[in-house]
Amino acid sequence: MDTQQHSTDDMRPVLEAQDIARVLTRIAHEIVERAKGADDVVLLGIPTRGVYLARRLAAKLEEITGTKIPVGSLDITMYRDDLRMKPARAIGRTEIPGDDIDGRLVVLIDDVLFSGRTIRAALDALGDLGRPRAVQLAVLVDRGHRELPIRADYVGKNLPTSLRETVKVQLQEEDGRDAVLLGQRTVQAAGL
Repeated sequence: MDTQQHSTDDMRPVLEAQDIARVLTRIAHEIVERAKGADDVVLLGIPTRGVYLARRLAAKLEEITGTKIPVGSLDITMYRDDLRMKPARAIGRTEIPGDDIDGRLVVLIDDVLFSGRTIRAALDALGDLGRPRAVQLAVLVDRGHRELPIRADYVGKNLPTSLRETVKVQLQEEDGRDAVLLGQRTVQAAGL
């Protein structure tokens, strides 16, 4: 997840609402094809926008398969490797549908894949909850610049970026619109 603070005024859209809907439909079909159905699939969104994307994917999977797909959220706050470097933050909630992931295919959902550290934290958190049959990763945007050997199984859009650029995902549920925006990083007053 790209957490740099910035204004969206000077950012250009790379995905609009219809594009996001289309890639989520494609990802849902890819999940069904790869899993040979969706009988044992559980979707876990990484807060905040990953949860909304997981809910949307669950609805699309239900349209395709006719089966209600369990969807929940996976809070990674206490598993992050930067807790010592950043001020304490509120802890979110982990909601596991049916309270059991053992033997299931868990698909983690996030908005932006960047360094891979968020997903590493998610894997650690997931390990404390049970033993899935397999874990896969679906992201709306993969912007590159991995610091860990993590790769998404399902990608809405590969968006090669420079480290001077920032990616902002906006979703209707949180931001009042659906868009993926690309812009230049702004230097903070703290000199970051």
